[in-house]
Amino acid sequence: MASSWSTTLLSSRASATAGRTTHEKPPRRAHSTPPRPKHLKLLEYQAKEVLASLGIPIPPGMVARTPDEAVAAFSRLGPVAVKAQVPVGGRGKAGGIKLAKTADEARNAAAQIIGMDIKGFKVPLVYCEAALDIEREIYVGFTVDRDARANVLLVSAKGGIDIEQVAEESPDAIARLYPNPWRGPLDFQLAQLVYDAGLGDLARPLTALIKKLYRAIPDYDALTAEINPLVVTKNGDVVAGDAKLEVDDNAAWRHKDLEQRYGSVIAGDPYEVEAKKRGLTYVSLDGDIGIIGNGAGLCMSTLDLVQRAGGRAANFCDIGGGAKAEVVENALAVILMNPKV
Repeated sequence: MASSWSTTLLSSRASATAGRTTHEKPPRRAHSTPPRPKHLKLLEYQAKEVLASLGIPIPPGMVARTPDEAVAAFSRLGPVAVKAQVPVGGRGKAGGIKLAKTADEARNAAAQIIGMDIKGFKVPLVYCEAALDIEREIYVGFTVDRDARANVLLVSAKGGIDIEQVAEESPDAIARLYPNPWRGPLDFQLAQLVYDAGLGDLARPLTALIKKLYRAIPDYDALTAEINPLVVTKNGDVVAGDAKLEVDDNAAWRHKDLEQRYGSVIAGDPYEVEAKKRGLTYVSLDGDIGIIGNGAGLCMSTLDLVQRAGGRAANFCDIGGGAKAEVVENALAVILMNPKV
């Protein structure tokens, strides 16, 4: 199902004024928050390849589809973190990330992780990445604030943990910047953003890195990107320890190279994939109440009413006006695939 990290993060916006840095005035708030558009969510190693193309440092790593390939990666890289490659969070808690200090540990870790199920996704491969000597962990990212109808940059000194948890427990620990959409963030704004996050000692490297990360919006039509953690090593290097990147499907025609390189690996949200096969307009959300509507306007109104009553929608499903029984049956079948509904 679709990740809820940006929704949770931005829901704390009203209560986080003290921690928010707004150098550009956010646009006027919309009356309702539309569902997130469909997107191409890259796996970690794929997102890191994109980050590297933008000039962001990443640790050396190798993809392994078998335990033997994981051993080969260890032979080349030394101690490695063996990471499940699935387009969802919570891999560590699910046992999908293991540190290997020997070749046998690398083999065993890959054997355990490849093929396991993490939140409905079967792990097709692992990414063996050189272990980092971590001194400090930071959070850096951007997403679309749909209430403000603007991109927002986010920085926090509390990296390495779920940013949703930080947003709920310590919203003032997250510094925010709404850049001008035409010219992008200016250097002095980024420097102030870093200082407001309590990271002034890293102002120069972080300002340069965030500026490069922001290029993912015009260059790749990215809706969301995050580096968590952004690692500061004991040698003083700043590298991306993990990465997420979501590209707007509506711009897929401009990025056919991504689809060609990664499309066969990424399974996508299982409910959205099934809905697409059945010709339905469907977006997964993170609640437990199924929504079907005859038209986008009715769906949006229903989402608002459910939220106002204290509920959380599991999906947005528009079957259009004059839908026949078969269409309604298909919509119900897809929605009821979700065990949370």
